[in-house]
Amino acid sequence: MLVYILIGLAVVVAGFLALVAAQPAGFRISRSTLVAAPPEVVFAEINDLRCWNDWSPWAKLDPQMEQHYEGPPTGVGAVSRWKGNAQVGEGRMEITESSSPEFVTIQLDFIKPFQATNFAQFVLESPGHRQTSVTWAMSGRRNFMMKLFHLLMNVDKMLGKQFDQGLSQLKEVAERAART
Repeated sequence: MLVYILIGLAVVVAGFLALVAAQPAGFRISRSTLVAAPPEVVFAEINDLRCWNDWSPWAKLDPQMEQHYEGPPTGVGAVSRWKGNAQVGEGRMEITESSSPEFVTIQLDFIKPFQATNFAQFVLESPGHRQTSVTWAMSGRRNFMMKLFHLLMNVDKMLGKQFDQGLSQLKEVAERAART
């Protein structure tokens, strides 16, 4: 009887592990908003990593977060390193592509609480006079442990909520800058 229980348990575990392994290797999370400001104003907020503290949802999670900047103040080669509490972790981001006022691409190297390299991209389009549609997307590769984490947690919903919060704050900051 114990043998059958162990065999059944082994089959269930093997099936679950196969399910995890079958998950896609890549992921992409994306959110958008419409900002009542010209693309140049919105672009300036994204292209300068020092401005991120005004709108990034993670800056609000740890006001004591240590930050260091390297390279040029804006555009390609601009780097921000951070080290914060458990909610913020530790990592580095670098602007790898920047085309004013259309897009900014960033390489994100996470160190803690887990190691990963992902890419974020902000795409700006102007659907009308003094309006900017901003899409914030993040993509990356998932190893087995990240596939398991994504399967157990709705990462799109979790990170998407933070992207929505960041876009809302970016909208507020950019619209205020456009008025002044």
